Amino acid sequence: MPEITYAEAIRSALWEETKRDERVFIIGEDIGRYGGAFGVTTGMLDEFGDKRIIETPISEPSIIGAAVGAALLGMRPVAEIMFMDFVLLSLDQIGNQAAKMHYMFGGKATVPLVVRMPSGSGTGAAAQHSQSFETLLMHLPGLKVVTPSTPYEAKGLLRTAIHDLNPVCFIEHKLLYKTKGEVPEGDYQIPFGVADIKRAGKDLTIVANGIMVHKALAVANRLADEGIDVEIIDPRTLVPLDTEAIINSVSKTGKLLIVHEACETAGWAGEIMAVVSSSRAFDYLDAPMRRLTGKNVPIPYNRVLERAAVPQEEDIEREIRAIVKGVY
Repeated sequence: MPEITYAEAIRSALWEETKRDERVFIIGEDIGRYGGAFGVTTGMLDEFGDKRIIETPISEPSIIGAAVGAALLGMRPVAEIMFMDFVLLSLDQIGNQAAKMHYMFGGKATVPLVVRMPSGSGTGAAAQHSQSFETLLMHLPGLKVVTPSTPYEAKGLLRTAIHDLNPVCFIEHKLLYKTKGEVPEGDYQIPFGVADIKRAGKDLTIVANGIMVHKALAVANRLADEGIDVEIIDPRTLVPLDTEAIINSVSKTGKLLIVHEACETAGWAGEIMAVVSSSRAFDYLDAPMRRLTGKNVPIPYNRVLERAAVPQEEDIEREIRAIVKGVY
């Protein structure tokens, strides 16, 4: 299989779906000649023209409002929010309109809309361009929330999202764009609601998403030399959530650590803990469930402070050792 970057995998999915289905179009800021803030849509304006690659003013409510209207009339828009932080400006259009139409019209209306949004810290973009709002979107019934961590998943899940009949929030961590991985040629989709076991293990379960999957894997592989065997579960989609995969893993290992970049307070780690505590896995726990998350602070501009604000490999290693040793 060819090896391509995460950004190239997304572009490949967009390109193929835009070519396959004339109803698919892409709308957002600077997505044409500039190719998007992270170069994902580079070359698509020349290939498909300005009726399919639609550049907009800086107005997230207008971008999503237009996309919702087009989706209701049978089109399949892919809207790009330049930074996830700006999704706050379009929450009415996403949460009150797109997410509700299918239900309000008794299933007769569909809103086949994908909203792509780069998330997360690590680029020195500071407090207003570095946030992770997965949990906020999870709390809006009617939305699906997708967080691919590899190029393979980015392409397969995006194709699934574009084929979905109702709105999907597709979250891309900025630090993943240049990462590489094998991606099959040709058509394939990855179903929503199916987690991936990134690493099998018996001593501890880690549930992580996005860039934190890669950090957890790096730590787990190092600790394996010491006989600490960590299992890593990547939900891939937070809504729908593959609860059974998590329950099965915790029932096997007896220990759970959830790692995410979003702030701790009301973060999705709490949802995972609630799932486990009300399941059969709770009886198998032999240590308290733990979470390692971003600090409850705005992301700093200073690189040292930015790094300190979100989990790093050394933090994950410290938590694993504490849980395994029973010292908290």
